[in-house]
Amino acid sequence: MAAADLGFIDQCEGFVFMASHGLGKTHLAIALGYRAALAGVRVHFTKAVEMVNHLNAARADHSTRKAMRLYSAPDLLIIDELGRVSLDQKDGEQIFNVIDARYERGSTILTTNRAFRDWGKIFADEVCAKGIIDRLIHHSEVIKIEGVSYRIKDRKSKTLTEEQP
Repeated sequence: MAAADLGFIDQCEGFVFMASHGLGKTHLAIALGYRAALAGVRVHFTKAVEMVNHLNAARADHSTRKAMRLYSAPDLLIIDELGRVSLDQKDGEQIFNVIDARYERGSTILTTNRAFRDWGKIFADEVCAKGIIDRLIHHSEVIKIEGVSYRIKDRKSKTLTEEQP
């Protein structure tokens, strides 16, 4: 709840929401982003894979500097679903470059369903993964969420309600 005052943005701090599917990581990230936008903060939301694809396309058409500004300039960048898809080494470097460009210059909220110990597999490069983790956690709160997926819980309760006379 303390995050709702948005003080973390002035401090260039952030959050890493870490949990399995369906536990509200994206919902929390979007809620903070929405609150920040209402307060006049420049916010950008992206899925991790979309950001990597955009940066790869920018590299191909020589517009990398412009694409990097899209991710480095906002006061708050929200990167959703890191770890949902494994990335190759060049993709990992793209994410590293964004995190490094924002380090101590902007706030980042990241959602992931993978523990830090698994990030070497996500990025196909332990050194790159450690560099990203190091920069993220230096000025971020890591929030681990545990429980049962809201989607599954909702589905179970609907099924039970439909079966009752």
